[in-house]
Amino acid sequence: MQWDPCLVRSSEDAGVSIGHPDVDDYLRFVATRARRNTLLATAFDLKVFFGVVAKDPNVVTRRDVLAFIEAQRAPRRGPGVVRLEDGEAGLSARTVKRRLTSVSGLFEYLIVRGDAGIEQNPVPRGLSTRRAGTRTRTVPLLRTPRTLPRVLSPGDVDAVTAVLRTHRDTAMIEAMLLGALRRSEVLGLTLDDIRVGEKRVFIADGKGGHQRIVPVSERFFQTLARYLDEERPDTDTNRVFLVLKGQRRGKPLSTAGLEEIIRGLRRRSGVAFTCHQLRHTCLTRLREAGMALEAVQAQAGHRSIESTRIYLHLASGWLDEEYRRALTALDTPTAEGAR
Repeated sequence: MQWDPCLVRSSEDAGVSIGHPDVDDYLRFVATRARRNTLLATAFDLKVFFGVVAKDPNVVTRRDVLAFIEAQRAPRRGPGVVRLEDGEAGLSARTVKRRLTSVSGLFEYLIVRGDAGIEQNPVPRGLSTRRAGTRTRTVPLLRTPRTLPRVLSPGDVDAVTAVLRTHRDTAMIEAMLLGALRRSEVLGLTLDDIRVGEKRVFIADGKGGHQRIVPVSERFFQTLARYLDEERPDTDTNRVFLVLKGQRRGKPLSTAGLEEIIRGLRRRSGVAFTCHQLRHTCLTRLREAGMALEAVQAQAGHRSIESTRIYLHLASGWLDEEYRRALTALDTPTAEGAR
């Protein structure tokens, strides 16, 4: 079967398809268990894969998958041009790894379904290596470099907050900068989620569908009160952050709307930042202030403590203190040595 993958979004049932019956069946399956953004990302990954590997799924081989990896990792802007943050020339290893995960998920689905003539997943889990006298071990197909996220300095934070124009925008920035909320969590807040008396907010739909209740600085609640009293349009919607002007006035603020606000802040402040960097900044400062790693994990909504450990590296004061303490212990002579 010859086919040309084309990503099509359905406005009727919010579905997504790329033009192959087996692949579209899998996308409908993904839609039942994942968020809209995950569905779109999976559909795009599969479109890219089958755009490069122009084959029907039931004839894709491991050789095709390895050729796809090579094509994705090829230099995009010339062999001598690399990104400063990770030193890579082609698509980042994380991006390629995510695409392989989407492709592997498709083939696992087809194998479980059992009616596509596929008995083995063509996406290998890794490469087997063996040294003399040792057991066979598997190394990953792609090594993803671990890079530290950027954190805003106090001067950058002051520059950003100085150019905020509305209480609404200030409250959203403070939710990320003081409460470590994700962009989607800020936009998803409802009036019922705001617990003023407790100085906490309820995250009803966090990453992975997980819920949590987190404390946020009183400063955020003061700003939020001014927004609700002075700026928020009178409307029936229960969403907290709304559009303030134009034809969509009174409608919930969208992701595109928030990104437009962030672009304006970047332009006026001269600080290049993202919503996620505001969140990183908050979690890093909490760790620097001595907040236990488990508490930082709960504030962030991380399922695994391993995701939170990165803030040990960002919070430079922790490492400095541990190093000095250890160095002092090494330099202090023991009682027996003093004799």
